[in-house]
Amino acid sequence: MKKVLITGANKSIGFETARQLLQKGCYIYLGSRNLKNGLEAVEKLKAEGLNEVEAIQIDVSNQESVKAARAEIGKKTEVLDVLINNAGISGGMTQTATGTDVDVFKQVFDTNVFGVVRVTQAFMDLLQKSAQPRIVNVTSGLASLTMHNDPTWKYYNVKAAVYNPSKAALNMYTVVLAYELRDTPFKVNAVDPGFTATDFNQHSGTGSVEDAAARLVKYATIDADGPTGKFFSDDNSPETGESPW
Repeated sequence: MKKVLITGANKSIGFETARQLLQKGCYIYLGSRNLKNGLEAVEKLKAEGLNEVEAIQIDVSNQESVKAARAEIGKKTEVLDVLINNAGISGGMTQTATGTDVDVFKQVFDTNVFGVVRVTQAFMDLLQKSAQPRIVNVTSGLASLTMHNDPTWKYYNVKAAVYNPSKAALNMYTVVLAYELRDTPFKVNAVDPGFTATDFNQHSGTGSVEDAAARLVKYATIDADGPTGKFFSDDNSPETGESPW
């Protein structure tokens, strides 16, 4: 039974990803910044007969919280097979390059970039003990520099000055991490769940959480011949799935 940690998994895409992986026979450590919310999410899954799941309190923006989560999971397992870095924040809208306070940049980067680094580094030792370790960094199609320079792109005008750069930085971290682990069984990819209707965007998205989660599950469960160090976005590249950087 593969062991999986998903951050920000008490609702929306993270929660649905947990559900789909449970249905595939995985054991889920359901990460939630608020433990009460995490416990409630676990009860919902267990009510569906999906019992191989437990809540883990983890605030990715807090080093001590991440350290405590690592210690807690370390009491339960010696191996982690999959890490899905799903927790993220938008920083609110509207974001301008000339008017958004630098503190907003710091807050968003602390979760969307540094949070991923904290969690990845904290759980690397458990992941290294897996026969087929997988890391999925949940990114956004809005992180593509190439697409943002194409006036014909449907999201060309969505120039969020904080959120977009944070995800672009996450993409670069993914590239470097995958390169560093290139001679190991690791597969590390950045995956865009798509413009999904969730609380994150006041349910303005057009995609379903089921489809979004399926994209994350796909790369969390790829086999030894699967890709690594790639940026996948069905929204940006529906034909191939691989987005331009």
